[in-house]
Amino acid sequence: QVQLVESGGGLVQAGGSLRLSCAASGRTFSVYAMGWFRQESGKEREFVAAIKWSGGSTYYADSVKGRFTISRDYTKNTVYLQMNSLKPEDTAVYYCAADSPGGRITTQIYEYDYWGQGTQVTVSS
Repeated sequence: QVQLVESGGGLVQAGGSLRLSCAASGRTFSVYAMGWFRQESGKEREFVAAIKWSGGSTYYADSVKGRFTISRDYTKNTVYLQMNSLKPEDTAVYYCAADSPGGRITTQIYEYDYWGQGTQVTVSS
């Protein structure tokens, strides 16, 4: 089992920045990749970004490429999502997810095995 706890959401004006954190605990040694997803009210959950847990490879949705950066601190078992130049359309509940075990970075929701509770991000215009 892997437990995930997100933090860092909030209200920010358009053009502003936020940094989300996802602290992992439990069988983190089995994690292959970590991802961030988001879900707007009434819409399906969508992929945002992913990173290989051991470091190196990252992948982004086109909608956030160049504005968001995913990173991880191996010593703290924590993954971050730095969000810059935020837009009102970035408003959503953001979820952290772990692919454990895995063999490649994936954008597919069904391939992630563990999920956090979500954190609300609201961007005002």
